[in-house]
Amino acid sequence: MLYDTNPTLEGVKTIDEAKQGSVFFKEFPAMGNTPGLKHFYIESYGCQMNFSDSEIVASILGDIGYAPTRIMEESDLILVNTCSIREKAEETVRKRLKVFELIKRERPGVKVGVLGCMAERLKKKWLEEEKLVDLVVGPDAYRDLPNLIGGAEEGGRMVNVLLSREETYADISPVRLDSNGVTAFISIMRGCDNMCSFCVVPFTRGRERSREPFSVVAEAQDLFDKGYREVTLLGQNVDSYKWENPESGEKADFADLLDMTARIHPDLRVRFSTSHPKDMTDKVLHTMAAHENICKYIHLPVQSGNSRILDLMNRTYDRDWYMDRMRSIWNILPDAAVSSDIITGFCTETEEEHQDTLSIMEFSKYSMSYMFAYSERPGTLAARKFADDIPEDVKKRRLNEVIRLQNTLSLQHNQKDIGKTFKVLIERDSSRSDKDFCGRNSQNKMCVFPKKEGLKPGEYVLVQIKDATSATLLGEVVG
Repeated sequence: MLYDTNPTLEGVKTIDEAKQGSVFFKEFPAMGNTPGLKHFYIESYGCQMNFSDSEIVASILGDIGYAPTRIMEESDLILVNTCSIREKAEETVRKRLKVFELIKRERPGVKVGVLGCMAERLKKKWLEEEKLVDLVVGPDAYRDLPNLIGGAEEGGRMVNVLLSREETYADISPVRLDSNGVTAFISIMRGCDNMCSFCVVPFTRGRERSREPFSVVAEAQDLFDKGYREVTLLGQNVDSYKWENPESGEKADFADLLDMTARIHPDLRVRFSTSHPKDMTDKVLHTMAAHENICKYIHLPVQSGNSRILDLMNRTYDRDWYMDRMRSIWNILPDAAVSSDIITGFCTETEEEHQDTLSIMEFSKYSMSYMFAYSERPGTLAARKFADDIPEDVKKRRLNEVIRLQNTLSLQHNQKDIGKTFKVLIERDSSRSDKDFCGRNSQNKMCVFPKKEGLKPGEYVLVQIKDATSATLLGEVVG
């Protein structure tokens, strides 16, 4: 699942201007500096896995005397956790590094580090050519942060971007930086083996490896005991999760892990992301159907509705396979909502093939989608094998057609819920009014409803839907 951030930082000259122009997808809770400790400030971009990684980084830094702060200009260490999935993400990070450079001019002792997916590809440029950063750390090297920070404090420019076949950080308890005390992410695996031709993830995050299932369950149990009521199991492709005990031969697949997590307590909701159509098994669907507290929502990226384009993308399924998976979902989980990822303008895509994408959207009736124009990424199979030959104006026009259709589908999907009553987990105050709560139902739809005396975040309520937009269900508490 992908997200965009859009800092508006053209032409900034001062730190105050930089702060005012900064727009983050996520921030940590409001907190000032803690006397006697060093402080780190971190920004995260991209997928949910990056935000989860930042919580691991926070735990490692805590062990060496660093506390988190959101006061950027007063921090001792500034980190940006990067995403390489689109060119725009790299442009965003470059702008942020220019802002951090302003802070370093005023406070020369501040160290700046780049973490995550951009680390390997751009380490030389940032460390040696432009000298914008003091340390560059890949996704599998976070345990080395204490040594790297020590070297940077002694004047070195430090780098560790080595990938690992074993690292899962299973023994590290994440610090919940953006905690509302209700929902949390749990990383169950790292890396990806799929080698989709448009995707850089296998080159930046390495091969797949899964956490031992009992460590996942223990983390979920700990969260529940602390008052959390929803966990999201994360992986680049959760359906390919697999574990085997080398001594006993005991095995667990993703359906088994889902079942184990759901059995912690009926009041602990379980979500997961992201799925791959080739690995979404009926066993997973039946496990979801067997537990009321496994949410009836699946993010199942299609990318394209045309079989030839899917083959060029190396998605390892075709149009008919995907449609069959959708039929299985409807058969086993008739109330489930399905969302998707869609790329327009992939190499050699024709108008007829673009129409196939629109038609599979109509067939699948997605509740929502993440939609992008194709962005060639250096080092990917597509960049090496295919010409990026679709003009930008054509890509954007096709993307706009996809967006318009999805807005229509989302509105239709939500309007069908008017009059229905859903169990909703209260997450927080509505962003538009402190007189309303908001929370999601099992189908991952955001519900907004007036507060009632005695209710608070972390509690379940029954909400009857009175109205709907393409993005939100509007209702009131009943019962």
